[in-house]
Parts: sequence; C-alpha cells; structure tokens
Amino acid sequence: MERAIFAGGCFWCMIKPFDSLPGIHSVFSGYTGGHVPNPTYEQVKSHQTGHTEAVEIIYDPALITFEELVELYWQQTDPTDAFGQFEDRGDNYRPVIFYFDEKQKEVAEKSKQALAASGRFSSPIVTSIEPAAPFYLAEEEHQNYYKKHPENYARNAQRRKKFLETAW
Repeated sequence: MERAIFAGGCFWCMIKPFDSLPGIHSVFSGYTGGHVPNPTYEQVKSHQTGHTEAVEIIYDPALITFEELVELYWQQTDPTDAFGQFEDRGDNYRPVIFYFDEKQKEVAEKSKQALAASGRFSSPIVTSIEPAAPFYLAEEEHQNYYKKHPENYARNAQRRKKFLETAW
C-alpha cells in the first residue's frame, strides 16, 4: 500500500470522489502542513496552526496509480484559487498536492504543467506541490461526512459541484 495526501478545500467534499475507486483501501479526513502537533478542528479553523484540511488516501498501486489519483484530484478542485476552494475561504482550505518521494513530486509537477499548458483555465494554476508533513486525523464526526449527513453534504457542495460540471 502507498499513501497520497491532497488538500482541496473542505475535507468533507474531498472524501467521496476517492472513496469507492478500485484499489482504494481507505480515505481519511485530517490536517497537515502546520506547526502544532495534534491540532483540533477548532484550532485549524482559527488560522493559527498553519494546517490545511486534507485527505489521506491509502491505495494499492497495482490497482490505481498515483498518476490516476492526481488526475482525479484536479477534477475535484479549482486549481486557480490559492485562497480556498468554493465556499471555503482561507489558508486552511488551500489546494495542495503533498508528495512522499521524488517520484510523486515528479508526477505532480508534470501533471500541473500539463494542466497549465492545456488552456483549460485562463488563470494560472496555483495549486501548491509540497513535501508531505505529519497528517493528523480529524475528529470522528468529520470522517465519511458525506455518508453520515448526505443532505448537509449536498447543500455544502453546491458551488463546488456547479464549478466542476462547468470546468470539467
């Protein structure tokens, strides 16, 4: 098994697209990229810890590749918005592809360059590509939110859904 960590706005909306793919063992909501150990949701949302909401994906590379995960990641975000995603604004919602090794870094950078060259977006692609930092699981109420609260999830994901349908 291998790991991937992606940040693309609220982690509630980032679980579902990856959750049911063949080769995905698990997808967890959490926090990464900050300077406070074991942060809470309240701490992260205060913008004082440096963390961003993210998802950690444990996957079988024989069934799904990191390249495929990165391609799906792009289709879940607005890669031109560095200051949050959709309804979610602020540094704790910034879009980031975190990498664990040079191969993942190369895949992410190459994919970002290809997206920029595609002309799909008129604004620059600003998603960061950063080394993986400690990943802290979010509280249980944030895990699999779309399954536990489908109506609220659907309501919260409206702007994201509309953008994704138009952009992709």
